[in-house]
Amino acid sequence: MKVAFYPGCVSKGACPELYVSAKMVAEPLGLELHELESAPCTGAGVLSEQNRDLADALNGLTLAMAEAQGAELMTICSTCQGVLSDHNYHLKKDEVRRDKANATIADQGFRYSGTTTVKHLLWMLFEDIGIERVERAIKRKLTGLKIAPFYGCYILRPSEALGLRERPERKTYLDRLIALLGAEPVEYRGATKCCGFPMLTFNRDKALAMGGNHILEAKDKGADLLVTPCPLCHLNLDGQQPDAARVLKKDIGVPIFHLPQLLGLAFGFEPEQLRLNHHVVPTKGALEKVELKV
Repeated sequence: MKVAFYPGCVSKGACPELYVSAKMVAEPLGLELHELESAPCTGAGVLSEQNRDLADALNGLTLAMAEAQGAELMTICSTCQGVLSDHNYHLKKDEVRRDKANATIADQGFRYSGTTTVKHLLWMLFEDIGIERVERAIKRKLTGLKIAPFYGCYILRPSEALGLRERPERKTYLDRLIALLGAEPVEYRGATKCCGFPMLTFNRDKALAMGGNHILEAKDKGADLLVTPCPLCHLNLDGQQPDAARVLKKDIGVPIFHLPQLLGLAFGFEPEQLRLNHHVVPTKGALEKVELKV
């Protein structure tokens, strides 16, 4: 299946393990990745609030690049999913905004028409690739692991732009995938809440406490690890976890996996190939509960 692959900024910078693992799981899933190497940043929602016209143009350009490929736009970032979906939704509806965006991107040789859709890899597993294909790719059941899903904000909100009214089952895909891979999903309140990342620059302690408390809640429910479809959530929950522990004055020590890393582990790839040894919080304890021989 051909897709216009939009990896986003963070997977090519701060979280290269996400990009590597996403590329690795593409083949067993039957995905033909056509990476949009010159696509701009979405602005992560911040730009949309400060300069809507510029954000429309940047995201319209990325969407137009996918249209030129004649393929759906696939992202591996919840934040990119939310921002691109929101601009796609409004550009389709609002002719004035659409014309402004097209006037801006015309010198790049692209025109936005609104003919593509934006789908996170998580959604594509269920809606396009199919769970039967996912099941056939499994070589290592993750039996024995208790895994807490962490959806984050942008893959759930705004629900109208994300199509959640038409497909409310998208709110459960991460839980269902965990079970499909043989692990036990952990139910906890923080699974659909904000990780705190947007507040890091202006209220660091509050942001760290927010993310840390979500992890501790999952830990109290027996979670061996958290898995997230959002690299910005990963940056906060993994990269900032030692600081969160200091703020909360509590030991946390719970590893955070990217979604493609969890898939790759179940598909038989070795932890080192998936760069699970490059995290801030060690993943060794969780991996010891999995039979690594394939």
